Amino acid sequence: MALPRLHPITNQLGKDVTGHLPDAAGVPGTAGWRAEDDAVWRLAVDHLHVRGNDGHTAYSYGLARALCDLHPEADRDVVLPAIILHDTGWSRVPEEEVLEAIRPGGGRPDLVLRHEKEGAAIAADILARLGHDPVRTTEIVEIVDGHDSRPAALSLNDSLVKDADKLWRLTPHGVDTIMDWFGLTREQALVLIGSRVHDHLFTDTARAMARALAAVAGIDSAPQRVALG
Repeated sequence: MALPRLHPITNQLGKDVTGHLPDAAGVPGTAGWRAEDDAVWRLAVDHLHVRGNDGHTAYSYGLARALCDLHPEADRDVVLPAIILHDTGWSRVPEEEVLEAIRPGGGRPDLVLRHEKEGAAIAADILARLGHDPVRTTEIVEIVDGHDSRPAALSLNDSLVKDADKLWRLTPHGVDTIMDWFGLTREQALVLIGSRVHDHLFTDTARAMARALAAVAGIDSAPQRVALG
């Protein structure tokens, strides 16, 4: 999947305005990755190349960070490592069976449980190698082990991990990815995604974010937008 553009194609104004930009500090969405989370990512990323979980995890991290900003009572030293590690267990499921686990009209709950258990083991190993706080490590491992199958959230931290995981599906990257998983049109993918997201979120913050993301995603396939090319 193509990377979003990082540089302009042209400058229609014809003047350099970069010297007039405000300081990025404090502007939502510009903070990037915390150094301690990058250390977790570097050890986790080799477990995330199955089913496009690397891209999914990166975007989910951004969503989790936004949710933490809006829920200062949450522990971001739990939430952010947990979202990075939550899907590492798919690397230990046969790749040809991964999409069978979540396909519409079917599903393999045994594989979902397997990826959670394997992910919990990977998370425990990575966090131990990094010397992560033992109490927080225990909570992170508990969150990873059940992040998909457990219907109730263990805590606010768990709620934010679950919500960030699901919100990704409504991002442009998520919609594009799920279209190709199951051979769906954009409209069909949005119907599937919406049925699996809106009524399954834990926080009002995530529900508001989901509505906004769905509004943008819906316009992508609207005839008025398509006609613009």
